Amino acid sequence: MALSLKNNNPGKLAAEKQQQGNPLFPVFLKLNNLHTVLIGAGNVGLEKLTAILNNSPDAEVTVIALTFLPEIHILAAEYKGVVIKQKSFKASDLDHANIVVAATNDAELNMYIVESAHERRLLVNVADKPDLCDFYLGAIVKKGDLKIAISTNGKSPTVAKRLKEVLNEALPEEIDTTLQRMSELRNSLSGDFAGKVKTLNEITAVLVGEKGIKNKSESQ
Repeated sequence: MALSLKNNNPGKLAAEKQQQGNPLFPVFLKLNNLHTVLIGAGNVGLEKLTAILNNSPDAEVTVIALTFLPEIHILAAEYKGVVIKQKSFKASDLDHANIVVAATNDAELNMYIVESAHERRLLVNVADKPDLCDFYLGAIVKKGDLKIAISTNGKSPTVAKRLKEVLNEALPEEIDTTLQRMSELRNSLSGDFAGKVKTLNEITAVLVGEKGIKNKSESQ
C-alpha cells in the first residue's frame, strides 16, 4: 500500500522545516579589539584559552581562578594579552568585559557567571552546557588567511572534530598562496565594481571546476 504525505497546512510545514536546521549565525570576532574574561583554569579552561590564542594570538584575555594549571602560566608568559587573576570570581569582574567564557566544574558558579554576564548584556559560553551558551566555540580549520568554522549546533563536537580533520587534509597548504595572489590582483584591477567582480569570478571559477580542489582520494 502506497503512503502519501498530506500537507493541509503549507505554512506550518515550512516553519517546521526552518526549525530543523542549524539556526546559528556564524561570525568572526576580532578578539584583539575585545576583552574576553575566562573563568576557570583547569583542563577545560586550558582548552578554551588555547583555542582562543591559536586563532587570535593578540587576544586580550583575563583568566580568573583560584588554582591554575602550569600550562596556563606558560601561555600567560608567552602571550602578552593574557592576564592571570588568582581569586574567586565576582560579578564585578565582568564590568569591563566584552565576552565571557565559563570553564569551571561548579554548576552553581557557572549559573552565577551566566546571570552576571546577562545582567551586563554580555555574550557567554559555558563549557559542555549548550543550553546555557549564547555562542559556541566551533572546530576551526586554518590555512593561512583561510579560516573555516564548523558547528553542529552543539549536537556533536566529536563530529565537528572529525570534519576538521577531513578538511585539513583535503585543503592544500598552497591555498594561502592563492589567497595572497588574489588579494594582489584585486587591488590592481581597474574599472567599476561589476567589472572587477566579473574578472575575479572568472579567475576563481577553476577552484570549483574540474581543475579545482579535489578530494585527496580522487586525485590518487
